[in-house]
Amino acid sequence: MRPGTVVAWQLPTRIETAVLTFALARIGAVQSPVIPFYRAREVGFALRESKAEYFAIPGTWRGFDHAEMARTLGARGVFEAYSPESLPDGDPAVLPPPPASGTDVRWIYWTSGTTSDPKGVLHTDRSLLAGGACLAHALHLTAEDVGSMAFPYAHIAGPDYTVMLLLYGFPAVMFEQFSLPEALDEYNRHGVTVAGGSTAFYSMFLAEQRKRPGKPVIPTLRLLAGGGAPKPPEVYHAVRKELGCQLTHGYGMTEVPMITMGAPDDTEENLATTEGRPPAGMEIRITGDGEVRLRGEAVCRGYLDPAQTAAAFDEDGFLITGDLGRLTPSGHLVLTGRVKDIIIRKGENISAKEIEDLLHTHPDVGDAAVIGLPDAERGERVCAVVEQPPGAAPLDLPRIAAFLREAGLSVHKLPEQLEVVEALPRNETLRKVLKYKLRERLGTTAP
Repeated sequence: MRPGTVVAWQLPTRIETAVLTFALARIGAVQSPVIPFYRAREVGFALRESKAEYFAIPGTWRGFDHAEMARTLGARGVFEAYSPESLPDGDPAVLPPPPASGTDVRWIYWTSGTTSDPKGVLHTDRSLLAGGACLAHALHLTAEDVGSMAFPYAHIAGPDYTVMLLLYGFPAVMFEQFSLPEALDEYNRHGVTVAGGSTAFYSMFLAEQRKRPGKPVIPTLRLLAGGGAPKPPEVYHAVRKELGCQLTHGYGMTEVPMITMGAPDDTEENLATTEGRPPAGMEIRITGDGEVRLRGEAVCRGYLDPAQTAAAFDEDGFLITGDLGRLTPSGHLVLTGRVKDIIIRKGENISAKEIEDLLHTHPDVGDAAVIGLPDAERGERVCAVVEQPPGAAPLDLPRIAAFLREAGLSVHKLPEQLEVVEALPRNETLRKVLKYKLRERLGTTAP
């Protein structure tokens, strides 16, 4: 492997994964991290599009034979990642010089590809450093803190978190497979002070705390932090009251790993209702239609496909996010939904997020997703899909509608269909709800 060699790796969150990625960065290789849960379709696409010369795998992991998949795909240069102690000794004197520029593309991250093939997102060392620095400076952590990585290291959050560790000099516990309550022993054994991941992780910690009210499940925990999915204000208040720690939430994406982040010393109102403020150097533009656009050092260079790059940036070089939002007078960003997550019912635009935030305040709702479904009469109808916590009273549409009316929701926004599910479909990285799967499943269901 040499400077410019394209190396794909599909590895779990382990120490040797970090060792490998550091080594590849030192020699100036181009890295293409692949989420370890991806299978032949996504992996094959990533290998072909990136033109990877080497592919590092964990062998058989969680019952799946990655080596067999690599052979089936005809991947080149496949090798299993060995533990650090089994690596041969090397002479640093024979290494090439460190990379001289931080602005060359050396990272290819992959979007989730929920409705089509994934996009190969092009990052530089500088863009990843800028994203991680935003996270680090916002959270005000110290060398005395103990963090935790409960997400795939191959996710864009991997370098985000790693840069934060390097900047502030504190350790983190790496969870190869995260689940609760199993992980609680490790959190407590290492005295973790900072945990999180995304809204789903906050809810998981709350569920464990509710099993033992009055006794902290992680006594050393002082901060939950994360992003990657909307955070209802109700979740913030529940964390503060029940877990007894602070909660800061941010906004990021594969294309821009960290855009804004809440700070622990923000006001309670801002922490509950906004995504925090951008760092110096991150420009946020809100268009006349309310769309969020971004420009700054943390923004990716585009995509492997030049046509996708051309469509992703406006004439002033701002990345078109597809998110809707507004900036407060204090400079905090409030996200109000997705351009594609607006339900158009009888010509009226309805924000799914507005309804979801209200549903999260219902005591018998554990989690909720609101989608628009095709409707011959209305164009689209509003469908609420909810999970219920253990022991909750059964829900029906009239009861939900009455609750939302009492909460002040306009009549034309009320759900016309309610689906109660055992579990909302989620991805395997930050446990984000996959609304496209709900639309596929319920698209032909009558209200």
